[in-house]
Order: sequence, then structure tokens, then C-alpha cells
Amino acid sequence: MAKETGRKLIAQNKKARHDYHLLTTYECGLVLTGTEVKSLRQGRASLVDGFVHIDGGEAWLHNVHVPEYSQGTWTNHSARRKRKLLLHRAEIDKLASKADETGHTIVPLSLYFKDGRAKVEIALARGKKEYDKRQTLREKQDRREADRAISAARRRQRAKG
Repeated sequence: MAKETGRKLIAQNKKARHDYHLLTTYECGLVLTGTEVKSLRQGRASLVDGFVHIDGGEAWLHNVHVPEYSQGTWTNHSARRKRKLLLHRAEIDKLASKADETGHTIVPLSLYFKDGRAKVEIALARGKKEYDKRQTLREKQDRREADRAISAARRRQRAKG
């Protein structure tokens, strides 16, 4: 069998980009059981309530939902168990010191396979206030309206020319 290459997205946390200012991102590996990998290969997972907690010098991913594998037996995993993240010591120490600051948290952004290995992209983030969220939505809407106006003007220009 040929070795798997490239990046295959499994799950994405779009809400994190809406709720947080993302400061820095990290790519890290996951410690998974066999049935978890098989379930992920079916493309089923949810990062919605997920967060990272650093405990005893190790990074742990909490509340990420990986459904049980349908063909699994008694060896099946629990859907919301905590999973260990594989990061370098310096990265863990940096994340731990920043996460201790008020208002900072570590959230998962996406879960994917990269060259056959399960990876998760996490970000050090600062929570947005309600007015920040409204401001972001307004900017996004303004950008969309401007793009529409530009494309409409180009269409009219092409029709005339």
C-alpha cells in the first residue's frame, strides 16, 4: 500500500476564530488508540467545546468529541476522553506561562491527518469582548459588500466594452 501524503482535514473549529483573538498557533501530534484513529479516518469529530490544559508538564486536549468506532468491540474508546498532545518541552513551557495570564486560553483550531499521522492545530488565544465580535462581523460584512460592488462594476464594464 502506498504511503499517505498531504493534508486531510477532519474537523475545524470555526467558532474559535469568532470568539477569540488568536495570538500564536502550534501544530502538535496526538496520542490516540486504534479505534479513535479508525473513527477519525471516517471523518467524524467535533472540536466545538475543546480546550487544552497543561497539567504536570504535559499538554492535554479536553472535550474533543471523537465518536465511537461503529465496528469496534469492547476495546472501543470513550468519546470525550482527554488526549495527550505531543509538543516540545519549550513549547509546553511557553504555552503554560502564557495561559496563566488572565484572559488567555489554548483552543484547538483544526484536526487533520498530515502524511498519515493525526495532528491538531492549537492556538494561544485571548477572549473577545462582545463589541469585538460585533466589530469583526461588521468588518467582514463591509468587506463582502465592497467585493460585491467591485465585481458588479466589473461586470457592467465588461458588458459595455
